Amino acid sequence: MELGQVLGSLPLLQDPNVLVGAGSRDDAAVYRIADDRALVATVDFFTPIVDDPRAFGSIAAANSVSDVYAMGGKPLFALSVLAWPRDNMATGILEQIVAGGAAKMVEAGAPVVGGHSIDDAEPKFGYAVVGEVDPRRMITNEGAQTGDLLYLTKPLCSGLVATAIKQGVCPPALAAAATVLMTHLNKHAAEAMVAAGAHAATDVTGYGLIGHLVNLKVGAEIELSHVPFLDGVRDLAARDLFPSGSRRNHESLAGLVHWDGLGLEDQLLLCDAQTSGGLLVALPEDRASEFEQLLEGSPWPVARIGRVTDDGSIRARA
Repeated sequence: MELGQVLGSLPLLQDPNVLVGAGSRDDAAVYRIADDRALVATVDFFTPIVDDPRAFGSIAAANSVSDVYAMGGKPLFALSVLAWPRDNMATGILEQIVAGGAAKMVEAGAPVVGGHSIDDAEPKFGYAVVGEVDPRRMITNEGAQTGDLLYLTKPLCSGLVATAIKQGVCPPALAAAATVLMTHLNKHAAEAMVAAGAHAATDVTGYGLIGHLVNLKVGAEIELSHVPFLDGVRDLAARDLFPSGSRRNHESLAGLVHWDGLGLEDQLLLCDAQTSGGLLVALPEDRASEFEQLLEGSPWPVARIGRVTDDGSIRARA
């Protein structure tokens, strides 16, 4: 059983100001403090996934703050979460990680105001982030409507790349491209989806594209040919470098997804466990051109990958 399922089964204090809680499997918690203000709270941390310590810190920050953006919110401040081997304190690596994360949080407009650390043989780093949102305009993983178009704002397969980096077999250009992707904030994508009247959204992270699509709790169909991937990841897929998280994602979706004409490799690509992925956005078709125009000039073209359907099933087709 996953932690989200455990939390969702706990007896919780009933508070009408909890607008989004553990049972929703959403990206962040939301707590109302006024009619027009609510706090958005999230926490995320993980082990190093790239070799460059400063880049790792930056990725950890972008990944953590992404949950606030996925709710249509604005980050306010962050607290660092650190596990680090005490015997490795004098190398200077930790300082680079922390500096990379702090710089990315400055870019997000969220100062790092404190944190907590423990001695641990395996390094881990991330942040608890608090943001705010107007509860009348917040965007959750519920609310997608039949006929909504589905958009993805970043290419997929950072999980494949991270595994290849750890095994020392990732082409340098692909590793660099994935690092750019993972350090890129979802800030402008979030602003665009709010402005374009999105009905629902989530950021694509550990559950992979299909797993997060299931969390929208609606039927949907997507076309593989419309889904963007980082250039070069198919070569890694052909070498079976999928991380274990991607395989768990695929196994957990058995019976929930119709893989129309897709082989195992393509299925795993769509289930690849992401770090600091893009936003998956459901919005009305008559606002689609507005959303696309707002994201002109983004590092990656926003991709229209499918549509919300009324039959309750998830279909992925070639």
